Amino acid sequence: MAGRRIDATRNAERLLAAARELFDEVGPDVALDEVARRAGVGNATLYRNFPTRGDLLVAAYADEVAELCARGDAPTTADPADALFDWLGEFVTHVATKRDLAYAATSGDHRTERFDQWHAAMHRTAAGLVDRALRAGTLRPDADAADLLALASGVALAGGTTGSARRLLDLVRHGVEVPSG
Repeated sequence: MAGRRIDATRNAERLLAAARELFDEVGPDVALDEVARRAGVGNATLYRNFPTRGDLLVAAYADEVAELCARGDAPTTADPADALFDWLGEFVTHVATKRDLAYAATSGDHRTERFDQWHAAMHRTAAGLVDRALRAGTLRPDADAADLLALASGVALAGGTTGSARRLLDLVRHGVEVPSG
């Protein structure tokens, strides 16, 4: 029995590695048969591990999302506004570099329970950073984590390049941050 679990874990890891490669090469609409083929497993194994395309999309980047949330939960800078916008900058970069995946993972039948958990984790992280900045008086009192995430997502998807998206995020910062001094 333990050998079967090891094989199942190995198969899931191979599927995720193949999915990441193919998502990067082809995009989120790659044929799932091709993911299974590249991983060296059958379609049944793919669907047993990832019943929907949305499950596979979210699982393929779950580690990156978890790392992003962890960095937001343990900011490296003492200034609350800097911590918030450093994290939002990382969020923007993540979404901008995975633009097609972001669209696919949030659309219609691709949205899954795993995606909802990812979404909730991002909102918790952002809320913690926003609350900290609000308590420090460095954000406008009407600043809200959900609004800032919506703006950051829009910036990431509309920015064209990561550099352009970061510049747009800087404009957002100047709109919500309380000037010092």
